[in-house]
Amino acid sequence: MTLEQSFYIGYISKTRGLKGELQLFFEFEDYQDLDFDTLFVEVNKKLVPYFVDQIKYHTNSTAYLNLEDVDHIDQAQPLVRKKVYLSNDKMPERDPDDFRMKDLVGFLVVDEKHGELGEITEVQDLPQQFVATVDYNGKELMFPLNDDLILGIDPEEEIIEVDLPDGLVDLYQE
Repeated sequence: MTLEQSFYIGYISKTRGLKGELQLFFEFEDYQDLDFDTLFVEVNKKLVPYFVDQIKYHTNSTAYLNLEDVDHIDQAQPLVRKKVYLSNDKMPERDPDDFRMKDLVGFLVVDEKHGELGEITEVQDLPQQFVATVDYNGKELMFPLNDDLILGIDPEEEIIEVDLPDGLVDLYQE
């Protein structure tokens, strides 16, 4: 299994107890839809397969899991802070009408006053709101993604029209 044949779902954040139980922190949005029989842990830039014995989901984007042949804390400890992957054929299908803020990465941002600003390079999910990052003249321009600022989204053309607050774009022009 290579990185190209897999997709990243999260990382092992800590051990729990003495019997090798691990806590998995998900950075994959639809983690409840994932099929866990085999997962791959990145060790020394290689993906090592592990068979999942048991998994218990929690609401805070975490799960506790037991892996086959990992039944003691001494076997579990080296896996902490390692990235976890699943094979591409385990990627859950999404409804084409299920549009999310993170899907805006790559969209061209057009401001009502300033015109084209650039492409969205990242969308962060912060506790209060989503924040978009745009590569604007070699600088990172950041703005919140909320209904007050978004005028329209064209998924076919991959364009988002916004009306950013006065002075925000000017901060990045110096």
